[in-house]
Amino acid sequence: MAVLRVKFTKTKRDKLAQVLWILNWISVVTGIILFSLGLFLKVEINKRGELMAERDVQYVPNMLIAVGLIACAINFLGGKICYDCVDTTKFLRWKLIMLPYIMCTFFFTFCVLVGALMCYTTHGELEESLNLGLTQAVRFYKDTDMPGRCFLKRTVDMLQIEFRCCGNNGYKDWFQIQWVSNRYLDMSQKEVLDRFRSNVEGKYLMDAVPFSCCNVNSPRPCIQQQITNNSAHFNYEHQTEEQNLWMKGCRHALLEYYTHIMQSIGLTVLITWLFELSVLTGVRYLQTSLENVLRQGDPNSESEGWLLENSFMETPIKRKDIFTHFLEKSEIMKVTTGKDIDLPSICFSIKCTFLF
Repeated sequence: MAVLRVKFTKTKRDKLAQVLWILNWISVVTGIILFSLGLFLKVEINKRGELMAERDVQYVPNMLIAVGLIACAINFLGGKICYDCVDTTKFLRWKLIMLPYIMCTFFFTFCVLVGALMCYTTHGELEESLNLGLTQAVRFYKDTDMPGRCFLKRTVDMLQIEFRCCGNNGYKDWFQIQWVSNRYLDMSQKEVLDRFRSNVEGKYLMDAVPFSCCNVNSPRPCIQQQITNNSAHFNYEHQTEEQNLWMKGCRHALLEYYTHIMQSIGLTVLITWLFELSVLTGVRYLQTSLENVLRQGDPNSESEGWLLENSFMETPIKRKDIFTHFLEKSEIMKVTTGKDIDLPSICFSIKCTFLF
């Protein structure tokens, strides 16, 4: 018994073909949107590539770009097919192509769904990439004379100002590294030498943060030096007073930013998938109803369309019987002709009928 059997008159078939022609052109536009979203996400990730470790975060925008381009090509072809299918006689030129086309479109809609899910499942990889990248960026903040790192200080400062964040996990990250270059330290001062000697690794550590960590909304002048020393500042208690520094870590701020973008893109891609699935369903109905018209021999007669010719339980059994019969006939042909049959090429020609 066919799955979701529907009867179509000549008028309904023509209207279905016309509607699908319009929907396929709309799908071309959605393909352009997917391509644009993937390109936008790729640019946003590359914009802060210095702050990310090399992790598999680029596959999401690359997937969207590829799916968008494929959508344009597939739906452009689908629009041409549906336009010709208004005329039953023109359907003959597409009859052998429609089933492979439906299979390719089915695979494509599956890729769209995968792209939508990927936007929601990259949180872990993105967080790890940001954590490792920001850790390295903070550590190399002072290397303004080092080739390949000379612009890293400016990048980190602009990040902390733009996203109102400080350090990787918080402002105390700056206490654990030397972020002031030795060229700006007076080695003749006893205090500077004592700081170097007090550290096992010989680093100049202090309870201070870069200026970009300062909260510009604070009414108090920024306290970025001796942050934990209450006696160094008037009327100051660093444990109880709300400090005039950005409290949020940059990893958390960037993760929120990219997560919001990916979730918005994921929702858009998911809606696109539902739309593409509805178009695919309509094309399948159009194909089966037109094939049944050809079997009846009357282009103006009613015909039935369906998603699957047999039920979900019967389809695998029937296709298995067809495939077994095909193998038996191929063996007979091999014995009769004395030539080997090219099974892979023949199987490829009938593989689309295995599911439908």
